[in-house]
Amino acid sequence: MFICVYLRFPGFFVTLFAALLVALGLPAQAQSYPARPIRLVVPLAAGGGMDTVARGVALKLTDALGQTVIVDNRGGGGGSIGAELVARAVPDGPTIIMMSATAVIHPLMYKARFDALRDFAPVSQVTTQPYMIVVHPALPIKSVTELVAYARANPDNLNYASSGNGSLIHLTGELFKVTTGTRMVHVPYKGIGAAYPDLIAGNIQLIFASIISAQPHVRAQRIRALAVTGARRAKSSPELPTVAEAGVPGFAVTQWYGVFAPAGTPRPIVERLNRDIIKVLQHPEVAARLAADGAEAVGSSPQQFAAHVKAERDRWARVIRQAGIRGD
Repeated sequence: MFICVYLRFPGFFVTLFAALLVALGLPAQAQSYPARPIRLVVPLAAGGGMDTVARGVALKLTDALGQTVIVDNRGGGGGSIGAELVARAVPDGPTIIMMSATAVIHPLMYKARFDALRDFAPVSQVTTQPYMIVVHPALPIKSVTELVAYARANPDNLNYASSGNGSLIHLTGELFKVTTGTRMVHVPYKGIGAAYPDLIAGNIQLIFASIISAQPHVRAQRIRALAVTGARRAKSSPELPTVAEAGVPGFAVTQWYGVFAPAGTPRPIVERLNRDIIKVLQHPEVAARLAADGAEAVGSSPQQFAAHVKAERDRWARVIRQAGIRGD
């Protein structure tokens, strides 16, 4: 009877047999993973915030996985060079990437050969970190409410810096303008570090800055901090209100870093990476280091991270349309 059915439906049994082989093989593949060192691509130059986080995670992940995790910096193209490299990698686990919200924003503004959800398997969100609104101390502004009032009374007289056109800092500024009905001038820099001398000199007046980059200047009273952009106060700067608390209800923006694998990576490998990344983020040394930099560890499931990435993409697509932003 079996032979007769097979003769009538040979394609069905070939497909079924192949499926059984895959189902039986995946657990074994996950158990043997990783069989060789892992390359964690950082699509930015060495020395930045993401690079620092990636190296801290890689060090502890090496212990958890029992294989060396090597950070490979592949900067250029606003992160697209490194992203495209990993999107084309063989999806068997040895090549993964850490990306930020820029991975979602860049394809919305520029021609890109990758999509954050189509070409990658989200593994886990690693961190979340708010920005800090900082201004030149000579401005008669000591709160977000005063900033909004000043910007409305002086349209296009405030210059705000970003780390580049299409960066999350840029879009945070545009969202602030749209939300508050203000007009400010965007001044892009090649990295936010390059903007601080001009802010301190008074050539620009405002930055939505990373906490780690702003804090030394705030403590030295070279610039003034007004608020943080997260939904709750930052543990590293609890004295600062959120923007929502300070008079702009509903406004909340956080930068985030997360780990992705190439699309098609077997589910058991994604889950193994997810489990060990969460363990790494729960390590007191890692959590303390992130907190000192103004970030918080997250450690989400692949499903939660995928939902977060989609929500971010939809949100920033709306902001780009509302603000009429165009790529260079």
